[in-house]
Amino acid sequence: MTKSITTLIVKAIGFYINCLSFILPQKAGKLAYKFFSEPRKGKLNLQNLPEVLKTAELEILNTETAEFPVYIWKGNETKILLVHGWESNAARWEAFLPHILKTGSTVLALDAPAHGLASGKEFNVPSYALCLDRVFKTYQPGFMIGHSIGGAACLYYQHYFQNTALNKMVILGAPSDLSVLIENYAQLLSLNRKVVNLLELHFYRKFQKKTSDFRGSKLASNLTIEGIISHDTEDDVVAFDESLKIKKAWKKAHFIETQGLGHSMHDVQLYNRIVEFLFQNQ
Repeated sequence: MTKSITTLIVKAIGFYINCLSFILPQKAGKLAYKFFSEPRKGKLNLQNLPEVLKTAELEILNTETAEFPVYIWKGNETKILLVHGWESNAARWEAFLPHILKTGSTVLALDAPAHGLASGKEFNVPSYALCLDRVFKTYQPGFMIGHSIGGAACLYYQHYFQNTALNKMVILGAPSDLSVLIENYAQLLSLNRKVVNLLELHFYRKFQKKTSDFRGSKLASNLTIEGIISHDTEDDVVAFDESLKIKKAWKKAHFIETQGLGHSMHDVQLYNRIVEFLFQNQ
């Protein structure tokens, strides 16, 4: 499908939701949320499992709302949890894995709800955080590394769950404010202000939290652990300034600015700096 056709389809969906907002506003809000929260790619099945995931042990965990896999590369008692982002899966850590496996650590990676081998069609940060909590209760990792919306989920988890067993955390290319994501989404679909308000109302009814509660500056404000925030100046998915908002609130975080890596942030030098940070004073 060409880019121009895709754009037309996206704009047509937005036009339909805009029209619906004047007739059936609650349904318009739900539909806007549906397109916002359902990933279009990132799913896997056992028949097309990437080779890197075949090298791990696979265990299935459950929360009240999701069933999801945890991939385990067994090592020593030190455990590191890897948390992927939107429309991705645990295989996104393939390039990073050799750098942490050489430390002898046990490495854990999960698939988020509606991604990889996990159940469901809907993704949201609160349900992702519940999965993280389930992993922590089962395996007790001491370190956590999150990319993109996975980094935001890490912040959300530690803010609300306050896990005292977590020693250090690293977030890469993470968005800060849900309101920014919603505005970008509204612009993409050309949604009117009424639909944006309905979408925010739907979030409140579903999670009993305002969109302002999903701000990185708030989520990072009570963090007492050391961490790394890293973002690339040429990230064309999540604006560089989003990480600066988090940086101002997270007092014990070290900021690493990169250039030329884009949103994926795959880089040997960055990997080595992360590993060095995790294991200093160990």
